[in-house]
Amino acid sequence: MESWTGEEATLLRSVMRESVRDFAGRLGIDPRTVSKWKQYPRRVCRPAMAQVLDLTLSQCGPTEQEAFRVRLAAQRGEPAPAAGDVPAVPASCTVVSHKFLPVYLGERSVPLFAAGTPRATGPGGLERRVLPAGHRSAHASTLHFYACGVAVAHLEEHRHVNSLTELAVWRYRTYQREPAWVGERLSLLLAQHSQGPGAGPSPVPQYMLSAYELRENSWTGEGLDTALQLLTTPSVLVDRQDPANVVPLGPGVEDAKFRDGWAHPEAVPFGGGVSRGIAGWSGVAYHPQSDERALTMQQIIALELDVQALWALSAYVLHMVEDGLDPVLPSEYSWRYLRSAFFRLTTARPTESAQHRMMREAILATSELPDRLRAAQDALRDTNP
Repeated sequence: MESWTGEEATLLRSVMRESVRDFAGRLGIDPRTVSKWKQYPRRVCRPAMAQVLDLTLSQCGPTEQEAFRVRLAAQRGEPAPAAGDVPAVPASCTVVSHKFLPVYLGERSVPLFAAGTPRATGPGGLERRVLPAGHRSAHASTLHFYACGVAVAHLEEHRHVNSLTELAVWRYRTYQREPAWVGERLSLLLAQHSQGPGAGPSPVPQYMLSAYELRENSWTGEGLDTALQLLTTPSVLVDRQDPANVVPLGPGVEDAKFRDGWAHPEAVPFGGGVSRGIAGWSGVAYHPQSDERALTMQQIIALELDVQALWALSAYVLHMVEDGLDPVLPSEYSWRYLRSAFFRLTTARPTESAQHRMMREAILATSELPDRLRAAQDALRDTNP
């Protein structure tokens, strides 16, 4: 709201059904201030208090927010907003973050692949094995080693935040730490499992993609769509001029995105009528529903693991070409291997649901992996016919 009066603050307490003391405790103010709002309904609240009231309203559930706006309209003599017309605002939420950090190891990965626990192949049909990563703060962390010489770190972290800007700042700050941590962890494993002296230079992932599962939240309709868009493109909420000290862009930026219904022109939604998801170049956001038809987050993770592995493998090939070298891979992982993976990833399965197909197509389109795989195949075919 542009401003708050005592009347509006009292109305908020009413729809939240809280006593003067409880409401004051929630806001962190003296109960006498809450009492004065009712005594002086036309008095305008100070800007700092207005921000607190804005935040409190944003943390209310959809039913309470709608009741507040309907009753506020009635007090002002305005038409009541129609169902679904309630403006979306920033709010607290719970998300599960999945970070994927791929790196090409080549033959150095052979002992690590041998030491790993076999896992079922994913959508790309890539043989892989897994070792625990032992991340210090992640809810779960694993290292996936592929027979083709690629390793992909997967970090799962649970976060409850007061705003999506807070989450975006955390995300970019961890991006400064995680690649080096993964490199150190891989170096330690290579030293432990290497047969020869030394494990070579420390491998450092050069790319990171995130997938976010949006769990507890109060958004509905267009507000939910905006929240998913902001999860997919967090760069619009932060100042990244100094990568080592990413900060929020400023007050009101996230509010404006929700008010205007932010949507990135290159993000690709995938839904299917059961759940909502959006894929962008830097990540995927998904809000599942409790329905047996719903796409699961595990299906998205399985696809992302294979996509990131193939991205790293094709990047290695294309970097060699850029450096003026002939790309050479073991024959079993040359252009025919990439062609087979490309076919599996881009071909629909008879048992595939409509939402799963939309998710797969959205992630492949925004990652630009098909084009990279075709270019890598062509380069390898020239040197490994």
